[in-house]
Amino acid sequence: MLDTFDLTRILRRALTGGGEFADIYFEEGANTSVICEDGKIEKVLAGTDRGVGIRVISDLRTAYAYTNEITEAALLSLAETVSRAVSGKVFDRDIDLRSKVIGPGFPIEITPDSVPLQDKVDLVNRGNAAARKFSNKVRQVMVVYRDSRLKTQIANSLGEFTEASRTGTLYLAQVVAADGDVIQTGYEPVGKFIGYELFRERGPEEVAEAAARRAVMMLAARKAPGGLMPVVLSSEAGGTMVHEAIGHGLEADLAQSGMSVYTGKVGTQVASPLVTVVDDATIPNARGSFSFDDEGTPAERTVLVENGILKGYLYDRLSAMKDGCASTGNGRREGYHVRPIVRMTNTLIAPGESDPAEIVGGVESGLFVRKMGGGQVNTVSGDFMFEVSEGYLIENGRIGEPVRGATLTGNGPDVLKKIVRVGSDLGFGIGTCGKDGQGVPVSDAQPTMLIEEITVGGAA
Repeated sequence: MLDTFDLTRILRRALTGGGEFADIYFEEGANTSVICEDGKIEKVLAGTDRGVGIRVISDLRTAYAYTNEITEAALLSLAETVSRAVSGKVFDRDIDLRSKVIGPGFPIEITPDSVPLQDKVDLVNRGNAAARKFSNKVRQVMVVYRDSRLKTQIANSLGEFTEASRTGTLYLAQVVAADGDVIQTGYEPVGKFIGYELFRERGPEEVAEAAARRAVMMLAARKAPGGLMPVVLSSEAGGTMVHEAIGHGLEADLAQSGMSVYTGKVGTQVASPLVTVVDDATIPNARGSFSFDDEGTPAERTVLVENGILKGYLYDRLSAMKDGCASTGNGRREGYHVRPIVRMTNTLIAPGESDPAEIVGGVESGLFVRKMGGGQVNTVSGDFMFEVSEGYLIENGRIGEPVRGATLTGNGPDVLKKIVRVGSDLGFGIGTCGKDGQGVPVSDAQPTMLIEEITVGGAA
């Protein structure tokens, strides 16, 4: 652990070549995965990893190196390597490391490492059996259980020294169903920074059956109609819309480089007055939450858009230095082998005042989206495309027959301004967000919302 070393000496060694800031990041993790495919346990994986990364920021550029040899001699050598990669003004300030601050973390009732491996295997087998039992049209089932334990320590040249730990549990099912030449896939994940008690909230059978139901139901669904139409996004849909249509574009590194449609838009209207967007890493046990980010900055709740007006961006230390402001606690990394970058945590559109049922009831004809699939966005233009994994026609204010193959296409700022009703509910989705080759756990959320008009891709 870092507190067994002379951290001041290591930080000063890293700053020998110059620089404005240096930090040391220690990580120790352990995880277990159980994967069932083709009706049998294909993989049982367990492993541990630990390592340290040292970073120096000089003239707003980063030098970074890492090692899994954790001795004081190795860290001094690593610091020397980083120092040779920078040149700049000599660092002449004192480094006064204060007492270590330990993050409170989230309460864990049943730690995964206290649960026998056979019980974890049984969970996966139960999910596989439930999905296959659901229908004789089910052809393939994959069920995954994963748990992780992570401990971090971070010390920097500002004198800050933090320690935090996180325990996470994830369970997912993916089901392929077929009827003749029609093939459909259903996917259902559940996960939080929580212990084995996760399965009190949703049992493995419930998760697997949800995936199987979606796949089988879509077999009989007709192709979605295409064209411009009203769309109601259910709170159950997950927050793909907020994550892709606006979230990435509000990460400060993209905005600063001109790679965001929201560059220079602070103080302007970028969404409907009904829309407030928040990134909140303080939500207890949520998949994107933590006590400190991966730079040692305390977790925050950041209001990005308030009543349609853009209030600011998400910052890590480097992007905050460039804009002369404070980090919002959004410096995240996949592991000790990579440098931190600006990332979302739990990003959501705040609930409004409309009754969700009344939102649907007010639509004569349109599309109801119960579950979103994957999506992608061009952050420069704001153009996006999302898949709909579970959708239904709305007919005379009622949710009608299911449809398949729908996509939603539009431009982020344009579509966000067309949100005309926002429900009082709120539903979360989870995922792993990719950026610059790094994946980090996130969640996103939204209430039920009515977009008055959006392009739906489907049958002509």
